[in-house]
Amino acid sequence: MDFERLVVWQRAKALAVMIYKELAACRDLAFKSQITRSALSVPSNIAEGMERYTAKDKCRFLWIAKASCGELRTQLIVGKEIGYISESLAAAWIIETRELSKMLCGLINKISD
Repeated sequence: MDFERLVVWQRAKALAVMIYKELAACRDLAFKSQITRSALSVPSNIAEGMERYTAKDKCRFLWIAKASCGELRTQLIVGKEIGYISESLAAAWIIETRELSKMLCGLINKISD
């Protein structure tokens, strides 16, 4: 299956785009770089994994994508607490990272079977 057709990839990519756009004006370049890199890592690792040949390789990259979801969630929480991201936006994005993590677990389980 083409990774572009995966709902988890589509949603992860959309989240990365929203984060890039929302933080475009952020002057804290270290924070901005870190959060955008972790956001971009999620769909990128899904894509890379799904392009791999073996189920083991696919799952390895999907686990990396799931780990990046946790990293991103942490940065969203910090961004909210330091006032870089509004409470409502951070809350929505945190929920999305939790849902993406669950979706990735489901995909990993499906591929592992």
